[in-house]
Amino acid sequence: MPREEVTGKVTAVFSLKNKNAIVTGAGSGIGRAIAEAFAQQGAVVDILELNLDGAAETAAAIESAGGTAATHECDVTDQAATAAVFEKIVAERGSLDCLINNAGIAHVGNVLNTSEDDFDRVMNVNTKGVYNCLKAGVAHMTERGGAIVNIASTVSVMAINDRFAYSTSKGAVLAMTYSVAKDYLEQNIRCNAILPGRIHTPFVDGFIAKNYPGREEEKFRELSEYQPCGRMGKPEEVAATAVFLCSDEASFITGCPYPVDGGTLYVR
Repeated sequence: MPREEVTGKVTAVFSLKNKNAIVTGAGSGIGRAIAEAFAQQGAVVDILELNLDGAAETAAAIESAGGTAATHECDVTDQAATAAVFEKIVAERGSLDCLINNAGIAHVGNVLNTSEDDFDRVMNVNTKGVYNCLKAGVAHMTERGGAIVNIASTVSVMAINDRFAYSTSKGAVLAMTYSVAKDYLEQNIRCNAILPGRIHTPFVDGFIAKNYPGREEEKFRELSEYQPCGRMGKPEEVAATAVFLCSDEASFITGCPYPVDGGTLYVR
């Protein structure tokens, strides 16, 4: 039998109504899909971005669909600045219920051709950036609880060619997920990770165009067929998982990595 409210109406499944959410890196791709999905499910969404044009486009799309969103310029690698943005948002909203750590950058290279500058840059954004947001976010969740989703990657638990720095950074994100989940059980803060496989975003199209000029269709097909299901994922499919993990229906789930990968990890 479906659960019912006292009014007798069927409870909305995966509702985020009355929840305040922060989504980092929501100017495009997976982050944008997550921000839009959260707003569709009733959350008030605050977008943290360096790409202000992209953030504005996401917020405009949310508002045109009847949702509520705001944008904030934020360099997640700067701890003091990140903490200040979180303080401002919570002061305005009254609480922080959901945090999605999505902001990140990619890098192609092995241990020999990855420069120190490249390694530091990837770790600074992908690992320190998540740390800074976790530190700021958890501080505002300790009294009433909350849900955190870190966007890691399948390469946090598997190997593919030429992803030395990127894999290192995402492995750290997964480790932080476990640590926060363990440390804040008593404060009712849940922390989970999503491990996307290859997702079709503007970054993928740009990567193919830059590295395989004249062979775009061939390379797109090759990258798509790498997944056992024969295609790349959609940002909306990652977003749907994030919605579930932040909903009350997932209240018994914490410290878990969720592959959204077309079978890459376990069906190959």
